[in-house]
Amino acid sequence: MQLRLEGIAQHAGSQAYLYPMSLAPVPGAVTILLGATQAGKTSLMRVMAGLDRPSAGRVEVDGADVTGVPVRERNVSMVYQQFINYPSLSVFDNIASPLRLRRAKDIGAQVRALAARLHIDHLLDRLPAELSGGQQQRVALARALAKGAPLMLLDEPLVNLDYKLREELREELTQLFAHGDATVIYATTEPGEALLLGGHTAVLDAGELLQYGPTPDVFHYPDSLRVARAFSDPPMNLMAGDLRGGIVTLPGGIAVPLPAAAAHAGPVTVGVRAGALRLDAAPGMVPVAGTVALAELSGSDTFVHMDSPVGNLVAQFPGVVDLQLGAPLTLQLDPAQLYLFDAAGKRIHAPARPQRAAAPLAAGRGA
Repeated sequence: MQLRLEGIAQHAGSQAYLYPMSLAPVPGAVTILLGATQAGKTSLMRVMAGLDRPSAGRVEVDGADVTGVPVRERNVSMVYQQFINYPSLSVFDNIASPLRLRRAKDIGAQVRALAARLHIDHLLDRLPAELSGGQQQRVALARALAKGAPLMLLDEPLVNLDYKLREELREELTQLFAHGDATVIYATTEPGEALLLGGHTAVLDAGELLQYGPTPDVFHYPDSLRVARAFSDPPMNLMAGDLRGGIVTLPGGIAVPLPAAAAHAGPVTVGVRAGALRLDAAPGMVPVAGTVALAELSGSDTFVHMDSPVGNLVAQFPGVVDLQLGAPLTLQLDPAQLYLFDAAGKRIHAPARPQRAAAPLAAGRGA
C-alpha cells in the first residue's frame, strides 16, 4: 500500500501543530517518526489514520484521495501508548475480534499462532486485568496484527513499559516487522529505538519534517544541526569553532586538522558524538583537557561529563569507568569523527560512513 501525504498542515486557530510537509513512506517497510515530545508525531499519525482531517493538503492511498474518509472506513490498525484491550474479553477473544469481524477462516489457529509469536500463548484464557503491562501490550499488538491491515500505526507503544520489557519487545517487533508485508509507521522519542528498528526515519521537530531517508543514512548524515540534535542520545557534543584552510580552531586555541577540507571558511558549529571520544591517545588524535564534572553508569555504559575550554563534553564508554569528581581528565578528539555545520545550521561536513555502524542497527525491512 502506498500512503502519500501532500502538503499536509494542521492548526487550530493560531496554534500550528504541523507545518506544510509532504511524505511518502516506503510501502511494505517500517518508517520511524522520530522527535521529542510535541514534535508533531501523534498529530501526523492521526491524519494518516483518518482520525483528524488536515487543515491543508491531501492524504492519498494508492493514488486515491482519502483526505475526508473517516477512520472507520479505512483499513488501518493502530497501537497506542496505553494498553487498550477489551476488559471483558479473554486474551483469546481480544485477538480473535478483528478476525471475526472480517470472517476469517481458522480463527483459532491464527490466534494461537500470533499469541505464540508474542509469547502470550499460555495466557489465552485470562482477562486483560490479570496481565502485567508488558503482557497487555503484547495482546494489543497481537490484535493489531490480526486485523491484517495494510497500514499499521504504532504511537510510542513501549513508552509506558519498564526498561527490560522495552528491550524484549523491541527485539520481537523487529522480527515481526521483518516478516510482515504491512506499511508500518512507528513513533518514538528515542534515537536508539529508531536505530534498532531500522527501516526509514522521518525526523520531526516542532511540527516540521526535517529529513526522511533510510535510518542509517539519516543517523550518519544529518542534513542540519536540528536533525543532529534530534538523532543523538546522549545529545551530540557541540562546540563553537572557526574553519580556515582545512583547520578548525576551537575555544582555548585547540586546532583540529580535518582529514578532508570542507569548502567553507568562517564560523562553524563543531559536533562530535559521545561515543566517538576516547581516553587513550592515538596518532592523529587531538587532546582536550578538563575536569570530571559527573560520571554515571547507565546500563552497560559509563557516561562521563567533562568541563573544558571548549565547553561541557559528554563521553560514552563501554563498561565501568571509575573517575573521581573534579579529577583532571583528557579526552581524545578524533578529527575523522567531526561534524561541521554552518551559521545557518546546515551540515557542511560529516565523517566518512563507517564500515560497521557506530550504533546497533537492526536489519529491519527497508533498511
